[in-house]
Amino acid sequence: MSAIEAVTFDLWQTLIIDERELGRARTRRRLEGALEALTGAGYGFSFEQLQTAYRACFRTCRAIHAEEKDVTFDEQVTIFIDSIEENLYQRLDSQVVDSISYWYAEAFFDFPPPVAPEAYGVLEELRRRGYRLGMISNTGMTPGRLFRRYLAQHDLLDFFQTLTFSDEVRLAKPSMEMFHMTLEALGTSPEKAVHLGDHIQNDVLGANRAGMKSVLLGAAEGQVKVATPHLQIESLKELPQALETLQWNSL
Repeated sequence: MSAIEAVTFDLWQTLIIDERELGRARTRRRLEGALEALTGAGYGFSFEQLQTAYRACFRTCRAIHAEEKDVTFDEQVTIFIDSIEENLYQRLDSQVVDSISYWYAEAFFDFPPPVAPEAYGVLEELRRRGYRLGMISNTGMTPGRLFRRYLAQHDLLDFFQTLTFSDEVRLAKPSMEMFHMTLEALGTSPEKAVHLGDHIQNDVLGANRAGMKSVLLGAAEGQVKVATPHLQIESLKELPQALETLQWNSL
């Protein structure tokens, strides 16, 4: 067996902790910004019409994710605009599209989720122990470039040697390829790596299929148990000890 030398992390609900109310506030800000841009361009769409389009865009992207694929952020914005009215994207001035894209992305920074309290200490400890660290994250409505900015603002970016975001690689967890490309960037192999995340399908199933060890964070209440993690922890602060356990079992 091979010793563990790399750890990859999920982002959402693992290193940053979101709340339902923050998500709702971001959605409202996206739609208010889009409505302002469209109204300024002379269109008479209602907030409710944009809400319906946003939900349709979400369903479309979720169906793409179900095939372990993703779209770029610009493609997602196009789907949203064309869900408001067929072929609307082609008719809009580029400045209007840019304004909609701006609010669609930047709403994240108006209502950002906080960093998990234990994140800094855990990441520093793993770096001290010599682990190579990476991130594998599905991006949802926020592009990977903004997550990089967020991580830099919160002094987290430098902990990671590589970051793989779904909108940038057009793949979505639990895609095995997404895990393998991250490990290749880290210069390691699946049997020498562990992945931590809170989602059974995206994180545990994805890591297991990729040949990695998986650690599930939290109780995963309400999730379908499509895979079994190698270990399960209740708090991020338990990760260093969990890695020691997996390390010992790998020798």
